[in-house]
Amino acid sequence: MAADPYSILGVSRGASEKDIKSAYRKLAKELHPDTNTNNPRAAERFSEVTGAYDLLSDKTKRAQFDRGEIDAEGNPTNPFGGGYGGGFGGGPGGQRGFGGGFGAEDGIDLEDIFGGIFGGGAGGRGGGMGGMGGGRGRAAPRGANVNYRLAVSLTDAAELKPQRITLSDGKTIDLKLPAGVEDGTQMRLAGKGEPGPGGAGDATVTIQIQPHAFFKRDGDDLRLDLPVTLDEAVAGARIKAPTASGAVMLSVPAGASSGKVLRLKGRGMTRKDGTRGDQLITLQIVLPEAASEAAADLARRLEGWQDTRDVRGKLGV
Repeated sequence: MAADPYSILGVSRGASEKDIKSAYRKLAKELHPDTNTNNPRAAERFSEVTGAYDLLSDKTKRAQFDRGEIDAEGNPTNPFGGGYGGGFGGGPGGQRGFGGGFGAEDGIDLEDIFGGIFGGGAGGRGGGMGGMGGGRGRAAPRGANVNYRLAVSLTDAAELKPQRITLSDGKTIDLKLPAGVEDGTQMRLAGKGEPGPGGAGDATVTIQIQPHAFFKRDGDDLRLDLPVTLDEAVAGARIKAPTASGAVMLSVPAGASSGKVLRLKGRGMTRKDGTRGDQLITLQIVLPEAASEAAADLARRLEGWQDTRDVRGKLGV
């Protein structure tokens, strides 16, 4: 019997959806097989944590588990409990669900409740089961679930650009990244797992946001160190600056120092509500290399000039 899913995730039974998701993300990052290649137990724990999250993130299954109707693996705890008093038709003394007790008016998928253990499809709802009139036969097993890892560039994640993924059957599909996507975000693809007699399993795609050559994520913002020449900093200039969506023209104010931060509104990561963070650009004054002709020319121009300000006075030196 599987362990209690709340205990596996380390949350209370009254935990909110946000608390459950936060606990799962923390454990998934800690136990991910890619970062624990020499620790088989971590892979087992990763599977346990994923299974617990799958159950508790499904409102229907979580409610059924809390009521004791299903166990931690999603199987019915007592599928035949309640007796046969009213037959399988859902009468007052009978057990609902086998002879049509779960109809369209209930809005419930019987496969979700019984986890594929009892099935039979349309034939099972009205037919017999070898002498058990009105009962349901053994369901054919579904295909295995499949896990994928999808590498996404930081700029694509910021712009929510569609991503193409190749499935195990060789087919390719385009995925729309969700707003607020983060490293470790999981996307479920129903029916995209391995085929089986009872239907295909599901696929889970885990997003892995790749480090960028010069952008760094800071919450919902993107940071960039932007080199500028001495003359651009002293006199001010209009220069090109890269963003996640392409280059833009940026105004460097006259007299700008290294470390000055300029803000580009709405050029950061896309939040869950669809708004975007900002891009924070830190200016870095780059002087020419000492042995270069440009350095010699700069030295000639500055010969005899000295900045007499006490720029380190505040430091007490």
